[in-house]
Amino acid sequence: MRPIITIIVLILFVHQANGQDNLFGPSENRKSRHGFILTGYGSLDFPGADMAKRFSTSFRLGPGLMYKTSSNWLFGGKFDFIVGKNVSEDSLMINIRDKYDTYSQNLFEFINIDGQRIGVPVYERGYAVGLCVGKIFSKSLVHPDNGLSILTTVGFMQHKINIYDKDKTVMQLRGHYLKGYDRLANGLFVEQYVGYMYFSQNRLINFSFGVDFLAGFTQGRRSFLYDVMRPDTQKRLDLLMGLRVGWFIPMFRRSSEELLFE
Repeated sequence: MRPIITIIVLILFVHQANGQDNLFGPSENRKSRHGFILTGYGSLDFPGADMAKRFSTSFRLGPGLMYKTSSNWLFGGKFDFIVGKNVSEDSLMINIRDKYDTYSQNLFEFINIDGQRIGVPVYERGYAVGLCVGKIFSKSLVHPDNGLSILTTVGFMQHKINIYDKDKTVMQLRGHYLKGYDRLANGLFVEQYVGYMYFSQNRLINFSFGVDFLAGFTQGRRSFLYDVMRPDTQKRLDLLMGLRVGWFIPMFRRSSEELLFE
């Protein structure tokens, strides 16, 4: 939690510092710009609740598209890929693994169709897609596009254990059998982001950084798990707490003042 607290303090400090440019009167007042914004995000996530029982630290990467109004409201949508390495599921494929398997968090050993012992890695994979609404709270008359931003996203998320049998040499992991082990879960989510957004006047350097909190109200979607011999339809609470950075490509409409003094 310490990195998240540090980022929150940094956001508040930058926001307060940005508002000081009009303390003695701004040298030039500007109007807030409006238009579409192409976004690319990346975040380091720390899991909580049911998510932490199965997965470790993960990453989210993905694009988005937003529209910024002249009053600094934001509307749009985004798509995040969820990727992680370590899986904490002791019973995973326990019925088909080599009995001499040296268990690790992302590699399991099997005897393949050629009678050879091979390692099959497992990963966390998923996605989250949603619609966003938010606002930039700017204290600057010189840079009215920049400031503290709050963004709420509601949408659909899905995650599973990706069992990567590259050469398809483990018979028990072929075809539909694989679905009996992957712990697929999905459902609705809500996410709250708090950060700082910066747009340069020349439109070349545009970024954001902040923290986000995602709560997924998901449910297991497999009617039967072969390794534990039971259905996997339980409801879950999947939490992700992340440090997020973003890069923007703004497509703001040019004002008459910009054209006049160009």
